[in-house]
Amino acid sequence: MKNIPALCLSILLCQAVAAQQPTTPAAGPGSTVSGTVRDRASGTAVPYATVNLLDAAAKLVGGGISDDQGAFRLEGVPAGELTLEVRFMGYQTVSQPLRVPAAGGKLDVGPVLLALDVTQLAEVTVTGEKPGISLQLDKKVFEVGKDILSQSGSANDVLNGVPSVAVNPTGGISLRGNPNVTVLINGRRSGLTQSSGLDQIPATQIERVEVITNPSARYDAAGTAGIINVILKKTKKPGLGGQLRLVGGLPNDSRLNAGLTYKSGKFNVFATAGFRLSDYLGRYRTDQTTGLGSRPAALSQRQVEYRHDDGRILYFGADYAINERNTITAAFLKNDTRDRDQTNLRYEYATAGGQPDSTRRRDGDSRENRSYNQLEFNYTRLFAQAGRKYTADVQYDFWNSDKDWTLTTRRLSPQDGALPGIRTGSVGDSRDLRVQTDWVQPLSARAKLEVGLKAESRQVTSDFRAEEQRGAEWAVFRGINNSLRYDELISSGYAQFGSKLNKLSYLLGLRAELTRITLADRAGEFNNRKRYARLFPTLNLSYQFREGLTSQLNYSRRIDRPSLWLLYPFNELTDLNAQSVGNPDLDPAYTDALEWGLLRNWAKVTFNPSVYFQRTTGFIQTYTYRDPTGTFISTPVNLRGETRLGLELSVLYNPAKWLNFNTELNLFRFRQQGTYREQDFGFADQTVTGRFSTQLKLPASFAVQARYSVTGPQNNAQARTRAIHNADLALSKNLLQNRATLTLDGTNLFDTNQTRTRTQGQTFDFNQVSNRNAARYRLSFQYRFNLKDGRAIRQAKGSNRE
Repeated sequence: MKNIPALCLSILLCQAVAAQQPTTPAAGPGSTVSGTVRDRASGTAVPYATVNLLDAAAKLVGGGISDDQGAFRLEGVPAGELTLEVRFMGYQTVSQPLRVPAAGGKLDVGPVLLALDVTQLAEVTVTGEKPGISLQLDKKVFEVGKDILSQSGSANDVLNGVPSVAVNPTGGISLRGNPNVTVLINGRRSGLTQSSGLDQIPATQIERVEVITNPSARYDAAGTAGIINVILKKTKKPGLGGQLRLVGGLPNDSRLNAGLTYKSGKFNVFATAGFRLSDYLGRYRTDQTTGLGSRPAALSQRQVEYRHDDGRILYFGADYAINERNTITAAFLKNDTRDRDQTNLRYEYATAGGQPDSTRRRDGDSRENRSYNQLEFNYTRLFAQAGRKYTADVQYDFWNSDKDWTLTTRRLSPQDGALPGIRTGSVGDSRDLRVQTDWVQPLSARAKLEVGLKAESRQVTSDFRAEEQRGAEWAVFRGINNSLRYDELISSGYAQFGSKLNKLSYLLGLRAELTRITLADRAGEFNNRKRYARLFPTLNLSYQFREGLTSQLNYSRRIDRPSLWLLYPFNELTDLNAQSVGNPDLDPAYTDALEWGLLRNWAKVTFNPSVYFQRTTGFIQTYTYRDPTGTFISTPVNLRGETRLGLELSVLYNPAKWLNFNTELNLFRFRQQGTYREQDFGFADQTVTGRFSTQLKLPASFAVQARYSVTGPQNNAQARTRAIHNADLALSKNLLQNRATLTLDGTNLFDTNQTRTRTQGQTFDFNQVSNRNAARYRLSFQYRFNLKDGRAIRQAKGSNRE
């Protein structure tokens, strides 16, 4: 790990030298061509549009990028008949002939007007107003501002409304029913995607969410299901702008968030701050039978959980334009949480004949403090050659946490009496450094090459101790007193080439990653060292039959590295009956993913079916067993593999400007193979997920949205989980000349978002019902100033990873 700074510096120096190489000069002094790029409908400037000059053979002879005001100026242009070509994502490409004067002359082409494209690069855009959901064959883009249901909540509420994405009651995120998904913020990894961090990000600070099921080589290979990229906001209007949001809810959900931006000259300053006080009520029920076939015993367990979360978040930074081609960005994020959980568990044991045997009660009180900090830096350089770009990114994360449990247990029958108290404490901290550089080099008007390098170092320490009360003293409980050290180093590089031949576009990439992991503990029980290098090829093919009809074929190879929490070998002792424990011996899983999709767009309907196939080796699954003390232990294990064949269908229907319907359906069949501890885990089944949403604009600036979602049964060789249904409803009203919005929403309206699971083994039958979050109702008020409809571009200026 001590060589990391030198390695990072070498990467930056090598790429910086390459970035300073001069562009190809034009022959002779040449002439100057200038103009502006504007939106045809609104007349507003279009910044960062690509401006190319082509000769009669369509060869690139010059080009550049429009500035913040949409202006461009191309120097050293050869005289003669040329073609001016202007491109920008979401707009139709404009081509117009030019007669460039002799050397030393100046030509002002005036404003170049761009019109919104109904389908560009397989993206669906409704002319006149940006749709709530844009469908691409390799990406689905969800515009947060269009979704009423998410406006009062957090990033988790946003993700729960995104096509193909589901968030379970514990905050776990899955894509197409697969939990092995990588979540990014502004194209980067962040500690906010772990634990309850996403619940700290206000929904109003998110501009859009990108779902990428087959990422190209420029993205990390982690996440066998794909990538979810959360893009935060930043205003692009000059002057001071911002928004204020107040939320109140039942159960208590009090939130205050404020965002400010200031853009003037070369500076763009942005800041977000907020805090929340949230209460949650959870109810759990367990019924089990053990000792099957001999002398079975029964247990009926009931649990009530009260959770209170306090959170504070601060994010501020600035962009500085050194000149029209060089920009640097620096930002700092701090997220602090203080949580208190209180739980009451009651255990009623019965004999084989059903007669009451004994009753116990356990009360737990937990306090947890977490502090997460993130520093980020970006340097972006643009060149005179259109599309040529160099970026360098550095990100440093550091966090710490401490959590304490106090547990009291009492026997209620057959004789009342107190049992020894137990307390546990865990302290952890992490240091994570990432350095990445990317280079984009156009080879012609239709072809480009991208390369990049990345190094990531992570160091985590965690201490865990359990103690039992013995009179006035406390002694170590069951030998639980240990410390874990986790070190991870990932070095990677990629190259990809993209081009277009008539109606066929292709992108071919290869990524290489070298991973080194060390896991050790103070007691010497775990000492694992893993080192593996892998290649991850990607291929994207797109063919446009005609306007509004496109097909695409994608392939990628991905890796699922076990997270620290899956490796973490210590377990909390809250429940007398069941515990979850990590597995330090876990190996990564690898997936080959192939997908074919079709995108058909009519005036009011968008039809997007896709068929996908995934083959995973080293598949990770939860295994449940009883330890010698009779406690149920759930731990992740590697199985031989899994295959999935699925069909996904998304339909958008906009019969009128004031009404739209969104429907999605995902049906897949899977087969799992493997054995563990002489138990066969071979299993095959199928499941389905679906979501239906409708939004209606009413007179007097009212709008209403309703959403229903269903997750079909989720089964494997050990466990059966029943279907989950959920219904949400929201009503909004724009006020103060559309500068403010009042929203009333209800989630989990009928309290049906419950997980019902039956787990079976050779000697036990375990049934559990979990209702982690009860129905919630919220009223929010949001006020905006100097922001057009509250929409903005991404938060921190980033590299081409986005």
